[in-house]
Amino acid sequence: MCNLRQTTCVLSEHRGCWLAGLHGRQSSVPTFSARKLVPEIPQANPMRLSCFPATARETPLFSASVSRAESYPMRPSRRDQSAIHQPVLAHELRELLALEPGLCVVDATVGAGGHSRQILEQIRPGGLLIGIDRDPMMLQFAGKELGAPTKDTILVHSSYVALPDILAEQQIAGVDRVLADLGLSSDQLADESRGFSFHAEGPLDLRFDVSTGETAAQLLQGASADELCRIFREYGEEPFSERIAEAIVTSRRRTPVQTARQLADLVTEAVPRRRGAAKHPATLVFQALRIAVNNELQQVSQLANVLLPQAVVSGGRAAIITFHSLEDRIVKRAFRDKSVWQPVNAKPVTASSVERRQNPRSRSAKLRVAVRA
Repeated sequence: MCNLRQTTCVLSEHRGCWLAGLHGRQSSVPTFSARKLVPEIPQANPMRLSCFPATARETPLFSASVSRAESYPMRPSRRDQSAIHQPVLAHELRELLALEPGLCVVDATVGAGGHSRQILEQIRPGGLLIGIDRDPMMLQFAGKELGAPTKDTILVHSSYVALPDILAEQQIAGVDRVLADLGLSSDQLADESRGFSFHAEGPLDLRFDVSTGETAAQLLQGASADELCRIFREYGEEPFSERIAEAIVTSRRRTPVQTARQLADLVTEAVPRRRGAAKHPATLVFQALRIAVNNELQQVSQLANVLLPQAVVSGGRAAIITFHSLEDRIVKRAFRDKSVWQPVNAKPVTASSVERRQNPRSRSAKLRVAVRA
């Protein structure tokens, strides 16, 4: 069980904003630390740990990094709508996490709350769920899905690399389970203003947290051809990286690439037609840009190699769902360290044929679970 010392959930008077009070102490502003946790990752943004509203209205977040309330409204294309994302490998995860009442569980990528809802059902009564996400829009969906606030549910606006600070603020020495689903949400794809879809007419953003960092459009405008080629090759494993990078540099001299549709059309024109290809020609380029903008691989490595061994108690379990080989290699190598982990499954668990038909995005999902030594 987690080492939780008298942590209770209290309501703030600020329009439904809620936070965890330590030893029952009540405050209208959360005391989450905003210090940077991973100085060895130079591109990483300062962590912003925020209390998150329980409702899906346009309510403000309160961040320890600023002295005033900041509003992160849901984008117009998704306003007041229900989440459309379907969690992948839910049945398999239910078995492999081996949950029971009273456990302390971290959902490091809570998203719309699909996995977390299932977790809560199994750890009640007496358990505690901490849900973390970089995307304020997804936390709003999670608040609706989980019926937060409750005494056994805490939602935090942050990256999971801030996990040590989050647990420290809750006076939790270790947790029993950690889940990280590293996939892109269907709700993020449906948000026209984020640029995740090839056909989006809105800004080419690609950030999970739109309040901080450089957008993909800004990266494309400022990076050299060599740097773009490196990004596409290393993060997308794109065979035509050089050709695409040169096409972007040539195009931006006339018109900056500002929307997802612009980029998708540019890539399609730059690469040879691939007969019978199931994927859009720009798939790997979008993947590479998203990884670069959000520092995804650096953060996955930090989670798998440093944060999970620190946070998960002996006998506890960590589960990570990946969606491409770059992520899976990192997790596979980390879980091979027998001094730290005992893999539950020798090979990654994949979706059943039924799930792949019902939820096509599950086709590339791989689940790895390991027990802390």
